[in-house]
Amino acid sequence: MKNKIIDNIKTLFYALIIAIFIRSFFFQPFYIPSSSMEPNLLIGDRLFVSKYSYGFSRHSFPFSPKIFPDRILEKFPKRGDVIVFKTPVDNRTDYIKRLIGLPGDKIQIINKDLYLNDIKIKRRKVETSLNITCGDNILQTDMYEETLPNGKKYLAVYRKEGTMINTDVFIVPKENYFFLGDNRDCSNDSRFLSTVGYVNFNNLVGKARIIFFSNDKKKGSFLKFWNWNQVVRKDRLFKKIQ
Repeated sequence: MKNKIIDNIKTLFYALIIAIFIRSFFFQPFYIPSSSMEPNLLIGDRLFVSKYSYGFSRHSFPFSPKIFPDRILEKFPKRGDVIVFKTPVDNRTDYIKRLIGLPGDKIQIINKDLYLNDIKIKRRKVETSLNITCGDNILQTDMYEETLPNGKKYLAVYRKEGTMINTDVFIVPKENYFFLGDNRDCSNDSRFLSTVGYVNFNNLVGKARIIFFSNDKKKGSFLKFWNWNQVVRKDRLFKKIQ
């Protein structure tokens, strides 16, 4: 009996070590709790983030241990990547946003248009009067396909009325990045320097790759398996993140 208990403890220990290894160096699951990345990521989406995409920092590991000061095996992100990062304010909270600005870039929103290094980002309207959630509120928005200078295309929504029409000029510091949520009027991102601001390279956790599961909590609990036909968003299973 004693030997069986010891064997079970060893098995659990080895399983834990393997799980931590995979989570730290390969893939980590994340849950989307807010609407800041709608229409591309919805509340209830569960996705895999690749930890190796940009190399490894202390934030690649559980509890962010201070085992080395800088990134190792570093690879630089590209504009348009959807990235999980630790907020600079507390180096603990995970956020997911889209990378817009690289070190040295100048960014500003003028009359609802996004400018990068004084050049207006190309965009075309693909849908009007689209209802998008923002907490407990519903926003009436226009949806655009935006194209970054590197050719990366993605969808972004802007509130029809009351949108952030103009912003200050943001100049991204060395070794830092500028992020925006795709739900532009319902996102706490790099525009708000006191809460997020510019994100240091070492704070990047990984690149969002694929949605492996998604459920709509408004339609019922996932625990009630007899409601899965209504609760599970089948069209989002194993969907690649753009």
